Amino acid sequence: MSDIREFRLPDLGEGLPDATVVEWHVKVGESVMLDDNLVSMETAKAIVDVPSPFSGKLVSVAGDSGAIVITGSVLASFEIDASMPQRAESNVPSHHGPAPAPTPAAPPVAEPVPASIPEPAAADASEATEPADAGTVVGAMQSSDAVRSEQAVTVGGVKAMPAVRALARKLRVDLTQVSGTGADGLITLKDVQSFSAMPMATRAQVLPPPAARVDSPAPAAAIASAAISAATATASAERTALSAAGKAMRTQPPSATPQLAQPTPLTGVRRNMARVMADAHQQVVLTTIVDDADIHNWLGKQDITARLVRALVTACREEPALNAWFDGDNLTRTLHPQVDLGIAVDSPDGLFVPVLRDAQLQSPDAIKHGIKRLREDVMDRSISGDLLKGATISLSNFGKFAGRYATPIVVPPMVAIVGAGKVSHDVVAVIGGIEVHRRIPLSLSFDHRACTGGEAARFLHAMIRDLQAPQ
Repeated sequence: MSDIREFRLPDLGEGLPDATVVEWHVKVGESVMLDDNLVSMETAKAIVDVPSPFSGKLVSVAGDSGAIVITGSVLASFEIDASMPQRAESNVPSHHGPAPAPTPAAPPVAEPVPASIPEPAAADASEATEPADAGTVVGAMQSSDAVRSEQAVTVGGVKAMPAVRALARKLRVDLTQVSGTGADGLITLKDVQSFSAMPMATRAQVLPPPAARVDSPAPAAAIASAAISAATATASAERTALSAAGKAMRTQPPSATPQLAQPTPLTGVRRNMARVMADAHQQVVLTTIVDDADIHNWLGKQDITARLVRALVTACREEPALNAWFDGDNLTRTLHPQVDLGIAVDSPDGLFVPVLRDAQLQSPDAIKHGIKRLREDVMDRSISGDLLKGATISLSNFGKFAGRYATPIVVPPMVAIVGAGKVSHDVVAVIGGIEVHRRIPLSLSFDHRACTGGEAARFLHAMIRDLQAPQ
């Protein structure tokens, strides 16, 4: 009688409730050795390679690429081969025993305001044609042992999962030059890794046929003819439920009877963001105050982000009540001597909040380079999990895009977040007349359980006073 063992998905990210399958490295029916790479899983923080807990034949898996698997549910089943090395039974209780109890939510990885830092790095050319995200509906997420699937996104004729695109950005690989070995030409992680390892001279010999490449120098008339033929064929067939960017779209023309949009499950960072924001909304007694900092007297060109960080550090020193953590269950407050600043960073995968450690000790140049490094690590998904937790206060510079004031959400255990709006030229009254001055709109959200209105107002006043200094 065969010995069948179940492998339950372990916690891959400090309490995260689920993970998304990126790529199986072993197919059903194939044999695998103990500790060989079994599957790559995407969490809200990183792409994790999960090793096989057994030696034997892979009998079944929870789902293909894009499947969402709940932590503690069955990820795979194995037929054990007793002639091959196995791990001691006492070392793998969580892998095939009963599903563990639900674990608490992970530390925050995202802010709700579309925020970024000034002077963002230019996007890679291979991703330049991807449309901007249309936004996410934040709300409570239901949890179960069900496995949901997400289709791979096709952009510019290239079909790949989001995690594969992230790896391509990290390795600086142009996906239009990679031949996909997956189903229907899907580009896998192995395809990107293999292409990246090739010498430059060899890469030219493995390019896809010119007809399949987006950047092929085909005549414009031929391209237009192919596009018309494709459109005609599509019109006569059943319409897809997803657009080329993977977004829900109409299943019939606008003139037909309206249809409900097809829901697409959130995965990875966006899925965790929805949970964290819903929890924050329920837990925090949120209050926001706003004001403007007049920077008309600044001498020379100065880095706005560095000045914002310096002003925030100054305010934390003068009013430490907002640089704190609050425990609502035990009604305790922890004031922090250091300023570990969470910087909201927008990315194609969702919103991250990497932490700039000990901001109170850093020079303006160090702050600028530190934030730039954090953003680059977020964009190529190489950011360390340790740098996505432990912030004592947050900064959301949404004004880089648009917006004057906002109501940023405070994510526990923090008690405050500062939002910086778009620098504007305002008409202000001065003695004897009016002048046009540059001003930075500031929004300070705080948890009124942990801070008084007076403490918040004094904090904001300290920031404004520091920002208004000439240098």
